[in-house]
Amino acid sequence: MNPTPGAATDASRHHDPAARGFASDNYAGAHPEVLAALALANGGHQIAYGEDEYTAHLQDVVRGHFGQRAETFPVFNGTGSNVVALQAMVDRWGGVICAESAHINTDEGGAPERVGALKLLTVATPDGKLTPSLVDLQAFGFDDEHRAMPQVVSITQSTELGTLYTPEEIRALCEHAHRHGMAVHLDGARIANAAAALDVPVREFTTDAGVDVVSFGGTKNGMLFGEAVIVLNPDAARAVKRLRKLSLQLPSKMRFVSVQLEALLAGDLWLRGARHGNAMARRLAGGARGVDGVEIIYPVESNGVFARLPRDVAERLQKRVRFYFWNETGPRVEVRWMCSFDTTEEDVDAFVQALKEESARTV
Repeated sequence: MNPTPGAATDASRHHDPAARGFASDNYAGAHPEVLAALALANGGHQIAYGEDEYTAHLQDVVRGHFGQRAETFPVFNGTGSNVVALQAMVDRWGGVICAESAHINTDEGGAPERVGALKLLTVATPDGKLTPSLVDLQAFGFDDEHRAMPQVVSITQSTELGTLYTPEEIRALCEHAHRHGMAVHLDGARIANAAAALDVPVREFTTDAGVDVVSFGGTKNGMLFGEAVIVLNPDAARAVKRLRKLSLQLPSKMRFVSVQLEALLAGDLWLRGARHGNAMARRLAGGARGVDGVEIIYPVESNGVFARLPRDVAERLQKRVRFYFWNETGPRVEVRWMCSFDTTEEDVDAFVQALKEESARTV
């Protein structure tokens, strides 16, 4: 088939392929190894809706990381993964305890509550991390028909503030939640960055720590699209298959999600990309710390850097390189700078130089 006359066939006509920013790891393209896997899976016909060879093999790959009880359900995106997982864990009258900063509370358009029909019971945290004592601020009223019944504790690893739970912290949370009769969900949109930073097998802070269900993220780490619900404890989740379809998250050509997850997890690609993104964040934070007026406000433990700086500096810098404001109140604003698997040292150094130049203009 010939392209339509005048149609753009060169991606460079739409954007500069060499341009990279620090707004989100979602901005990055797909990893070349993932694209190669997609091309290999593209030939011929495979059974639709998850009965294909790639999805079957993915089950074994994931069990190699999470244990033999793990069952994997590929979905389209992260919000869908969280909604499907939480619906499977919560009764109609139930609620989910989470950090106030959790993605399910702040950045999913109310989908867990509107689509999943569950109540979020939020807790303010200093660093994005729940603790047993913070969970207890919402873990009450289990027999009160006037209140949503707390049934699940949802944590994020890495957190929305770039911080990490240690395996011991997650184990303590799981033990505490289970004593209350609650299950534990882990939102792992950046779970690879956490595993890379902690330098431990992923099952050490999931399966072995007592987590019941994981939303496994791949899009932020080199996949074109797709995530997965991974059920670690079958007793904690019900009817995931039906809920996946009901929530519009059942890919008909599932092999194209599964083969991407396989490309990440069958070898070390998921860790290679995450380690690189983490290293670039540390490099960026190191350079920014030396700039007058810039304060790094959270520990840089994964691939995100959160900083506070004068508003005028941030506004001028944002016109040069894209990133997001995190808190815009006051003369000093909070911003987020994210690094990706494809961020280069040259990208980081150029950004730090631009930060220095804009800060010097203010001085």
